[in-house]
Amino acid sequence: MSVQTRAVLSAILFATGLWLFLIFLLRYTLKALLSYHGWIFESHGRMSTSTKVWLTLVKMFSGRRPLLYSFQASLPRLPVPSVDDTIHRYLESVRPLLDNEKFNQMEILANDFRDSKAARLQRYLVLKSWWATNYVSDWWEEYIYLRSRGPIMVNSNFYVMVRLHTLICPAHILLFYLDLSLCPFLFADIVQHLTDRKHLVVYHKGRFFQVWLYTGGRHLLPSELEMQFQRILNDTSEPQPGELKLAALTAGNRVPWARARIQYFTQGVNKASLDAIESAAFFLTLDDEPQGYDSAKSNSLDSYAKSLLHGKCYDRWFDKSFTLISYPNGKMGVNAEHSWADAPIVGHMWEYVLATDCFHLGYTEEGHCKGDVNKGLPFPNRLQWQLPEEVIEASYLSAKQIADDVDFHGYLFNEFGKGLIKKCRTSPDAFIQLALQLAQFRDQRVFCLTYESSMTRMFRDGRTETVRSCTSEAVAFVRAMEDPGRLALFRKAADKHQNMYRLAMTGSGIDRHLFCLYIVSKYLGVDSPFLKQVLSEPWKLSTSQTPQQQLNLVDINKFPKYVGAGGGFGPVADDGYGVSYIIIGENLITFHISSKFSSPDTDSYRFGQHIQSAMLDIQELFKPINDKKTVELANHVQLENGKKHI
Repeated sequence: MSVQTRAVLSAILFATGLWLFLIFLLRYTLKALLSYHGWIFESHGRMSTSTKVWLTLVKMFSGRRPLLYSFQASLPRLPVPSVDDTIHRYLESVRPLLDNEKFNQMEILANDFRDSKAARLQRYLVLKSWWATNYVSDWWEEYIYLRSRGPIMVNSNFYVMVRLHTLICPAHILLFYLDLSLCPFLFADIVQHLTDRKHLVVYHKGRFFQVWLYTGGRHLLPSELEMQFQRILNDTSEPQPGELKLAALTAGNRVPWARARIQYFTQGVNKASLDAIESAAFFLTLDDEPQGYDSAKSNSLDSYAKSLLHGKCYDRWFDKSFTLISYPNGKMGVNAEHSWADAPIVGHMWEYVLATDCFHLGYTEEGHCKGDVNKGLPFPNRLQWQLPEEVIEASYLSAKQIADDVDFHGYLFNEFGKGLIKKCRTSPDAFIQLALQLAQFRDQRVFCLTYESSMTRMFRDGRTETVRSCTSEAVAFVRAMEDPGRLALFRKAADKHQNMYRLAMTGSGIDRHLFCLYIVSKYLGVDSPFLKQVLSEPWKLSTSQTPQQQLNLVDINKFPKYVGAGGGFGPVADDGYGVSYIIIGENLITFHISSKFSSPDTDSYRFGQHIQSAMLDIQELFKPINDKKTVELANHVQLENGKKHI
């Protein structure tokens, strides 16, 4: 090479190497910064100097407007807790639930496991954490969601409601989903991710329609989608044999559905139609019965929730990433399959859609979507089926039995909200969790193992961890509700809960570590009575908080009618409760409570009444403090006014 060519080539190689070096330096510097979690353990409203410096560096290295996955590789890996810490916290969590004899037996099992088998299992788990992006998530997805042979309807899928007071057009949600270009769906008990989906499938009165989302190289406008949906509503054709309840196959047990796939859906029109459903962006049901919150009807949220959770058992495709349900009165909701994502992800999408719907897209004065309409668009394509109805009937009857057993109660708690709770200098989540413990004890007269879901999204591919809310401190507070010193016990229990929540968020939880140790033991053929006992314990009270305002796109104090109602899930235990709650703005909390009619010991409405009274009773503990603050504030204002008058 000539001297000039060598110089140019050297400059290119040097610049490329420098560019790659800077990228890796930026990535690993940000990863090191994001591994710092000291800020989460600091008192609310107080920020240490080290945290201020850390926050400044994170802002500097992350840029102003990072894209969705631009720093995915910079997230730290979920750490593996030490066995000693996990066993210590586990024993601490079950102490209030066991008498002395049973606790001593559990302590012997735990210590024997720690001294004999834990070290070997831990080594394999640490080794996995070195090469896997997350040592929990793949096993959690496979063994908790995909390997189960039971129905996913009610037992796994969850729902999200639309706004309480306003309406929405289903066409507007497509703009978000098409821009994201990600379509995970459940396929023969694996999760497949498809990109660039060009159609969706619509179900209406027992018929399936394929609606194309693109024309002339662009996706359809909301006004054009509205026209296509209206064409489906105007279609008066009858369902084909076997078509009406076809989706019940996804609602029943997994084995009959798998066998039916092999026998009836591997060729011909059935295969083509099933491929159209499973490759669609998502599934849309145009329901024919109105639903939604109505303040004049005490059970309106109950009916709304059951419709979203299971519907008629054949009008939602439960295997899809989510089924969007649109009601004739303009209300909407989502039934989401759980293996691919947790509720905050669906909530994130929902918030974006709801904000975009009214504040960016809007409607005409007649209530239609804005925009011109290309009336030359081809009509939606009717999917064709050829299969005997008896193939579906067993799955339908199995699913209907599950759906009919769901006892649901939802209500709005508007006596106070997080605004007043924060004035009491306590965590809103801890306040509600302690109210749930008090309600559980009043309802059942015993304490039980309690599950609260916590996110681990600060780590790469992080999903959830468990906060065991029934602590010794919580039990002491509940038992002392009639004693004068109960406020001090409440604060102690609330502080304990907050610390446990923070530990779970920062990778120091109990249950995912024990779960993964159990999976390793099964792979290695190691028998552990301790791990078997831990994994078999029932969660009689399963709780979760649905996050609100993840994006801060709508000021709900300024626009109170645009609040979402949150979502919920079915009961985890046959004789237990599932409780989802959402803290909305400063003055509203919604509760979604599920149980089973078949259990003589549970009643969702009764438990809701216990929650309401527990919330009010705990608030009474702070009344003298708040009244004193009110008097001090009034005196201060009066003094200031006096100074001005003088």
